[in-house]
Amino acid sequence: MSNVDWWSEFFSGLCLEFVKNSRDALQTELEADFIESILSLSPHSNVLDVPCGGGRLSSVLSSRGYNMTGLDFVASLIDYASCSTSKSQKVINWICQDMRYIQLPDKYDGAFCWWNSFGYFDDESNAKFLKTIADSLKPGAPFILDTPLVETRVPEIESQDKEWWRVGDLIVLEERQFDYVSSRVESDWTFLRDGVVETKHLSVRLYTFKEISELLYAAGFGSHKAFGSMDLEPFGAGSSWLYMVTNKL
Repeated sequence: MSNVDWWSEFFSGLCLEFVKNSRDALQTELEADFIESILSLSPHSNVLDVPCGGGRLSSVLSSRGYNMTGLDFVASLIDYASCSTSKSQKVINWICQDMRYIQLPDKYDGAFCWWNSFGYFDDESNAKFLKTIADSLKPGAPFILDTPLVETRVPEIESQDKEWWRVGDLIVLEERQFDYVSSRVESDWTFLRDGVVETKHLSVRLYTFKEISELLYAAGFGSHKAFGSMDLEPFGAGSSWLYMVTNKL
């Protein structure tokens, strides 16, 4: 399997368990607070979460009154999201679909792409993904892109090329390097639990701030606001992440 389609098998087995459990309820609530404050929409607004992963943010925002659609291309994640939704909650529209080919024109009042979920594909397909989001939004609707950049991620990788986590009885090791030719982070992941070891490879395209801005403009979005944290600090030197906020033209 090529690096281009690594994602088709990455989110399975022990990795799937890691994705499900690596963000606790408090962190999810804090992230939902930020998204809700930035989108600044009224209850019952239609909101798109793409890719939604295991649906943790869609579930919380649905409980706050929003009409949520969670879309992901990984069937196991959509199955988990659907099964873990409380029966007392509003119905969430879970969709298993390639996020490069969303066909929901002018439907949504707001959207977000969260948790390092941008850059999975080649440049053409990454641009297509942003265009499909823009096409899914009503004119003027807000969009939040949560992503690392070359400026934020590469210094971190150069200073620390390995990182490990323990989530319950699951041990996870990431070994990473930045390919300056392709501008991609190439990571080897090892998952260990009860004597079972699984290894997977991840390849994510990193863009510069300027490149992200140009991609958003080309996709049909307008001017941007850039934050370096969920505390709404302006993005700049020393920022470790980018929260880009824009609106469909």
